Amino acid sequence: MEAELFTRAQELQGLNEELREAHDRERRTALALQEAMLRSPDLAGHREIAVRYLPATRSLNVCGDWYDVVDLSDDRFTVAVGDVVGHGLEAAAIMGMLRSALSAAIRASDEPGKAMDVLSGYARTFEGALATTAAKAVIDTRRRHITYTSAGHLPPFLARPDGTVVLLDQATDPPLGIVLTDHAPRPQATVSYTPGDTLVLYTDGLVERRGEDIDAGLHRLADTLSRHTSLSPDHLADTLLTRLGVADGGRDDVALIVVRL
Repeated sequence: MEAELFTRAQELQGLNEELREAHDRERRTALALQEAMLRSPDLAGHREIAVRYLPATRSLNVCGDWYDVVDLSDDRFTVAVGDVVGHGLEAAAIMGMLRSALSAAIRASDEPGKAMDVLSGYARTFEGALATTAAKAVIDTRRRHITYTSAGHLPPFLARPDGTVVLLDQATDPPLGIVLTDHAPRPQATVSYTPGDTLVLYTDGLVERRGEDIDAGLHRLADTLSRHTSLSPDHLADTLLTRLGVADGGRDDVALIVVRL
């Protein structure tokens, strides 16, 4: 009996080691996949931009949130964030397809509203992309204005050096893949900025908390921006994550872009 129990214990130990190794391989694969899909070659040329990506603490370190930075010309570039429903490898794969499609669409159209329309049509071609949200902004550094649009996504913030914070919520439409009866083009809005202003795009994991109205999270974000807008983009990004309680990860994924204009 003792010999049989000892043999079974060894077998269980070996099985546990195999499971741990398999989990580690899956996690390494997931991390490599996420890193490849979130790569933004144009980001290296923008020292004024800080990005952050934090998966939900319960996930494999992959998620359906994304950020992107794309240069359109010498004086125009675009930033975007998006959020695919769900977590894990399936959500990450859908994220990669939508992110690439939006990046290609904005290069072709130059207007965020039109690019989001193209992405919405693409999202209707596969079920897992439905109800995805996204926000996109085109920054014109010569004319000093921002043109933005949102597909069901939380609106960006524009923070002034004096602590004033503006919610960019004048161009919001339903999430991707939703068919509108009037077939009107997705809206976009334009707002002027002055050098030293800060544009912040984010996903809901930064502000949304279970059992709490979303407005409370938006207020916390606005208040933190108002108090710390003088920080550099990198320091401000870290401060936002810390002050909103997700520096070590949260219940939901987080993607964040901070742009010093």
